[in-house]
Amino acid sequence: MAFLNRKTPPHIVTLVLTTGVAALSLNIFLPSLPGMARHFGVDYGLMQLAVSAYLAASAVAQFVVGPISDRFGRRPVLLWVVAIFTLASVAALFAPNAQAFLAARFVQAVVATAFVISRAAVRDMVPGPAAASMIGYVTMGMSVVPMIGPAVGGLLDGLFGWHANLAVLAVSGAALFALIWADMGETVSGGGLGFGAQMRAYPILLRSSRFWGYALSAAASAGLFYAYLGGAALVGEQAFGLSPVEVGYFFALPSLGYLIGNWVSGRFSLHLGMDRMVLWGTTLATAAIAVALIAKAAGVLGPVVFFTAVGITGIGNGLSLPSANAGLMSVRSDLAGTASGLGATMTIGTGAVLASLTATLLGPEVEVARLLWVMFASSALSVGAILWVMRRPQ
Repeated sequence: MAFLNRKTPPHIVTLVLTTGVAALSLNIFLPSLPGMARHFGVDYGLMQLAVSAYLAASAVAQFVVGPISDRFGRRPVLLWVVAIFTLASVAALFAPNAQAFLAARFVQAVVATAFVISRAAVRDMVPGPAAASMIGYVTMGMSVVPMIGPAVGGLLDGLFGWHANLAVLAVSGAALFALIWADMGETVSGGGLGFGAQMRAYPILLRSSRFWGYALSAAASAGLFYAYLGGAALVGEQAFGLSPVEVGYFFALPSLGYLIGNWVSGRFSLHLGMDRMVLWGTTLATAAIAVALIAKAAGVLGPVVFFTAVGITGIGNGLSLPSANAGLMSVRSDLAGTASGLGATMTIGTGAVLASLTATLLGPEVEVARLLWVMFASSALSVGAILWVMRRPQ
């Protein structure tokens, strides 16, 4: 059957589920972080490393795995990635202390390279503007998983404890491995680009101002969301008095917004062009955070206003990120994996810094305004980066 033919391109549902599990691994237990800190007897700042250290590790992994997938192909590399993730999830499930848990999380981060490999596989199959449209649909589907992840995680925490979230990740990893084995046909033609050829082509990629502009816009757009991840659980619990279950429900809003933005991106990217989609998305996200800051200054910033504003930033990111990622991979199509990995490294590295910075800046009094200002600055930078790209020659 075609479904079992390892030479055929993967079905879109396979790419959706691959990136969905990768996203789920980041956010399913976010509502449980304060409780996990109490369970292990450590400060919240240390337990928050489950987010920031995870992002830092995934940044390194994506930088390395992108070129490897250009050389050896998407299929075998992705199979190894998912296998390692599954074993690390089991180790995290049975971790006896916070240090062992964080070490397992560090290894778990390899699954973040699924984003790189999936985007590169799309770029292997279709050209730039069409890739932006297809990436929009792929990430539209995957956004459903992280949208419900925190809500499910909060519910599982309430019913069975936070260990249940890690059990879900381990089972999901095993199931995903089986799906990739059955359906993930190789998309790299000609056996891949050798490392020597990659090194010779690298300067062309690195000298491209358009590559850096797209990459910076994507990193700054995603940065506002990672800053939010670094402090939202604490803000929800201590500033707004929400339970883990309630925080989980509110966490669904940015993913719902991302779903909407991805649908619009998939529907209209071919007609409107990549640059305009990025500009519209980054501008919308920045405006939403500006409104939240105004509400805070006016003394009317409650959980509904706060999380709704973040939900609107999700729409903006859903509009901008598919086109920004397609743009940076279009500079050198034979280095799609490398470009995707380098761009993802910038994105995740920026996210790790902002998540850690946010946790520090919130302080014991949990100042929501500080979180909003970090998010606003990151989003405004994304607008500036795409405007710079639009002024550069093709």
